[in-house]
Amino acid sequence: MLSRVAESIYWMGRYIERAENVARFISVNLNLSLDMPGRAQEQWWPLIVTSGDDQQFLQGKSEYSRESVIDFLTFDEDNPNSIVSCLKMARHNARSVREIISGEMWEHLNKFYLMVEDSGGLASVLDSPHEFFHQVNLLGQQFLGVADATMTHGEAWHFLQLGTMIERADKTSRIVDVKYFILLPDPEDVGTVYDDVQWFSLLRSASALEMYRQRHGGINPSNVVRFLVLDREFPRAILHCLTRGDESLHAISNTPSGDFHNLAEQRMGQLRSQLAYVRGDEIVAGGLHEFIDRLQKQLNLVGDAVHATFFAKQPMANYKVQSISVQ
Repeated sequence: MLSRVAESIYWMGRYIERAENVARFISVNLNLSLDMPGRAQEQWWPLIVTSGDDQQFLQGKSEYSRESVIDFLTFDEDNPNSIVSCLKMARHNARSVREIISGEMWEHLNKFYLMVEDSGGLASVLDSPHEFFHQVNLLGQQFLGVADATMTHGEAWHFLQLGTMIERADKTSRIVDVKYFILLPDPEDVGTVYDDVQWFSLLRSASALEMYRQRHGGINPSNVVRFLVLDREFPRAILHCLTRGDESLHAISNTPSGDFHNLAEQRMGQLRSQLAYVRGDEIVAGGLHEFIDRLQKQLNLVGDAVHATFFAKQPMANYKVQSISVQ
């Protein structure tokens, strides 16, 4: 497969997953604004900080209000990580590889993009924000279902999976980090009903509440972290995402499981192994935010290694120019 084709498919997966997860970030705050109306306004500015777009935001906005944050994260085309920007880039990448992906994937992605583009903008969305962002989540999930059911599970599909899993792991880590920045309670609130409401909102934002209850029952911070970070079976848990991404990496290169033949496989394997041997209570005790910060840096290194291994132009090794003498 050509590297440009593989890169387009990889980033198509990342952009669609990113758009869906931005909607999840916003849903966290929308739910919390209903559960804790007295603190609704102060919950919006950390959302920009955790997404890493605070400098970009301050170039065009003067305050971290509900309206300005939703507009920036949803419709601002100058923000490369907004929902509309991500879908536009995903659609651009899909167009360049239409001969590789299925017709159903292309049609669904067009439907997804046009739903956001024709939504009527911020004023219209604010009339029913929960419904709009639920639709973004639903269409993002449906795209993965369409791809799984209509695309041959070969090299191209594994690049799509690899991009999706790396992006999902990163965004789940940021959802968990919301507990540090947005949901961080006053000391007297720890262990109260108020604290439980925050953890419930966190789990709902990752579509994890019901599955968490089946596994752990009542709310416990260490168990929540363990479930969203270290669970091997829940599809949005970080360790599960890294495992799926590692499997796709090995399928692409035909490297035996447990071995590595390139930098991407090495870094992915190292990060996966670190998470496999840590406990949820150790993460909380050592500092949740500090752990997530290190994890995000390592995920960025994995992404850099994927680019260097599969997409970057490589110098030709042992290539010698033979001189020809003209008589």
